[in-house]
Amino acid sequence: MKKLLVGAFILGAFFAGNAQKKKAPVKPAKARTTAVKPAANTQDIAPISDAVLEQAVIYEANIRNYSKEGTFNAFTKDIPKLKQLGVKVLWLMPIYPISMTRRKATADKSIEDITNPEEKKKYLGSWYAISDYTAINPDLGTEADFKKLVQTAHANGMYVILDWVANHTGWDHKWIKEHPEYYEKNAKGEVTDPLNPETGEPWGWTDVAHLDYSNKKVYEPMKNEMMYWVKQQNIDGFRCDVADNVPQDFWDWATPQLRKVKPLFMLMESEKPYLLTKSFDMGYGWVAHHLINDIAQGKKNVADWDKFMEVFKQKYQKDDYFMNFTSNHDENAWHGSEYERMGKHTELFAALTYVMPGMPLIYTGQEFGNTKSLKFFEQDPARHDNDKMFNFYEKLGKLKNNNPALAGAKNSARYVRLQTGEDTKILAFYREGGKKRVYFFANFADEEIPFEVKLDGEYKDYLTGEKVVFQQGARVALKPWHYWILVD
Repeated sequence: MKKLLVGAFILGAFFAGNAQKKKAPVKPAKARTTAVKPAANTQDIAPISDAVLEQAVIYEANIRNYSKEGTFNAFTKDIPKLKQLGVKVLWLMPIYPISMTRRKATADKSIEDITNPEEKKKYLGSWYAISDYTAINPDLGTEADFKKLVQTAHANGMYVILDWVANHTGWDHKWIKEHPEYYEKNAKGEVTDPLNPETGEPWGWTDVAHLDYSNKKVYEPMKNEMMYWVKQQNIDGFRCDVADNVPQDFWDWATPQLRKVKPLFMLMESEKPYLLTKSFDMGYGWVAHHLINDIAQGKKNVADWDKFMEVFKQKYQKDDYFMNFTSNHDENAWHGSEYERMGKHTELFAALTYVMPGMPLIYTGQEFGNTKSLKFFEQDPARHDNDKMFNFYEKLGKLKNNNPALAGAKNSARYVRLQTGEDTKILAFYREGGKKRVYFFANFADEEIPFEVKLDGEYKDYLTGEKVVFQQGARVALKPWHYWILVD
C-alpha cells in the first residue's frame, strides 16, 4: 500500500534531504541464514540464502488478477513458465480474508455506499484490509491449494514470500472487539484508520484500522501470526507493507525469532536505511522508479540519474540493495501501466532495471505486455497473449541469473560510469563481477546522438545478436531512445 501524494515530491525530498548526509558508520553484520539449521519441513528446497538472491528475479503475483479464475490453482500451473523468466522469488500479494466492514468499492466509496445487491458482489475490496492473518481467502482457493502452490514453487527452485500487513487490520478483525487496546484512537477515543503522524490527517485508508505499536502488547500476537506461516506453511519470507510505519523495534525483535525456525528473505516497502541494519534484506527502489518515469517523460535527464547514484552511494551501506521496477500493484493501479507512463520507451527502462544494481521485479501481466491498469477492488484479469514480451523478459532473466557481472544484492558487482561527452543524454556504464563485464548504453534523447567512449574492440548486443565495434577516438551513434546491452 503506497502513501498518497508521494509521486510529485519524493525525488526532490530525497535529494534535498540527503545531499549533505555523511556516510553512516559501518553497521553490524546481519544475523541471518547460514548458521541456522532449517526446520525439517524445509528440505524440499535448499534454504534461501544471500547467494541465491544475488542474481535473482522477483515476481509479484496478484492471484486475483493473474487469471480469469483468480485462484491459486490457475497460478500454480504456470509456475514452470515463470521459471523460464529466471524468477527465483515469488511474492504473493495478501492471500488472507478481506474485511466486509468498510470494504472499499472504489477509491472514494465503501461497500456501504453501494445499494444494488448485485453490483456489490463485484467489489472484492483491498487485499490489505485483512480480517484474519492466519486464514486463506476462499475466493483464491483452499489451504491445500496454497500448500500445493508452495510445493510447486519449491520444486521449481523458487522461494515464496507473503505480503505482510503489520501496520493495520481490517475492521472485521477479532482484535477490534477483543483487544481494542491494540489500536490507535482518535481524540474521541475511537479506533481510527491510519493517520499521517506529521499532520494527524487521514491517509485515506478508511477500510483499515491502525494498530498502535506504542503498546508493546501488540508485539507477541503479531509475531505469532507471522510465525504460523513460517512453521505451518513453510513460506520463505515476507514483503512487509509500509514497513517504516511500524517501529524498527518491533521488526528487530520479531525477525530474529522467525529466523530461528529457518532462513527468511525480508523485503520492506520502504527506503529507510535504518531498517536495513538488522531485520530487512532488500528495500523498495521508489526513488529510482520515479526518476526513470521522469526520464521517460522528458522531465529529467542523465545528469539526474548520476546525481541519484551518487546520493545513493552516500546514503546507504555497500551491502544495502533494492528492488528495481517499472511497475507494481500500486503504480499500475493508481498511475497506470508502464506503457501509459513510459510509452514506447518501456522496454528500454525494463532492461535498465535488470542491468543496474539491485533485483528486478516483474509484476503480474508485465511478462505478457499487459497495457492496462488492473482494477484494485475488483477482479480484472491481465492479458496472457504477448509472447514478444515473454521472450524479452526470458532473455533478460537468463542474463541476470547467469552472468556474475549482474550480481546485485549484498555482494553486488561493480557499477562503473563511462563518460561519453554527451553525459546528459547518453547513459553509459558497465557492471563487473566474476571476471565478466556487461555494458549498458542508452540514448535518452529524441534525436540520434553520436558519442565517443574509451573502449576498443568488438562486442555483441545481447538482445539482438548484432555486433557493435568501438575504436579509440572514433565516434559511434545511438538512435533516439535506443539502447545496447553488450557482452564480450
